[in-house]
Amino acid sequence: MDEQFLKLLKDEYQVVFQKENLLKQAFTHSSYVNEHRYLELTDNERLEFLGDAVLELLVSEYIYCHYQESPEGKLTKLRAAIVCEESLSKFAIECSFDKYVRLGKGEENSNGRKRPALLCDLFESFLGALYLDQGLEAVNRFLQQVVFPKVEAGVFSHEMDHKTALQELLQRNGDIHIEYHLVSEEGPAHDRSFTVEVQAGEKIIGTGIGKSKKLAEQNAACEGILYMQKKSS
Repeated sequence: MDEQFLKLLKDEYQVVFQKENLLKQAFTHSSYVNEHRYLELTDNERLEFLGDAVLELLVSEYIYCHYQESPEGKLTKLRAAIVCEESLSKFAIECSFDKYVRLGKGEENSNGRKRPALLCDLFESFLGALYLDQGLEAVNRFLQQVVFPKVEAGVFSHEMDHKTALQELLQRNGDIHIEYHLVSEEGPAHDRSFTVEVQAGEKIIGTGIGKSKKLAEQNAACEGILYMQKKSS
């Protein structure tokens, strides 16, 4: 396995594989196997199958524990947004996995290294390999560095109620009192405009405008999430 990649895993994520052959398999695409049959290699498809199940379990556990106010339907939508092809391919790129996957010449020449489906499978394959090498807790520690911070930062909050997402985000740091205050109500009865501020503790962290008070509150909460993201960055 590429020494630079091994160093990246160790330095960035504190991951050191005991069975390096599992890592090699995770980063071996079927196109590479087909073009190197004499090497008797194994592609990453079975590891991807396993990693998919491990990922879904750990993400389900995480959002179940961190979004205790949310009903099953909202949890399902949030999980789907986190584990979808688009999200996982982005995680793979952020981890530089795309640079180290072994592809056949045909796949390489057809820009396979940037193909979302391939990168999604690659990310899941890595998780499957890590699970077999070091167990569920090791995979969870990796997700705590790569995936879960994005959830906490509200990257997937479009799948959630903004007020609920803001409440969950704030209350992870303790029991913070959140209030929404109607600032103004303008316009004729058929075209009203409401302005609402959201306050966390003693500080106003967002202002929202909407055609109803509820919509204004949602917009204020969305602004509050953005404020908290900037504050933590």
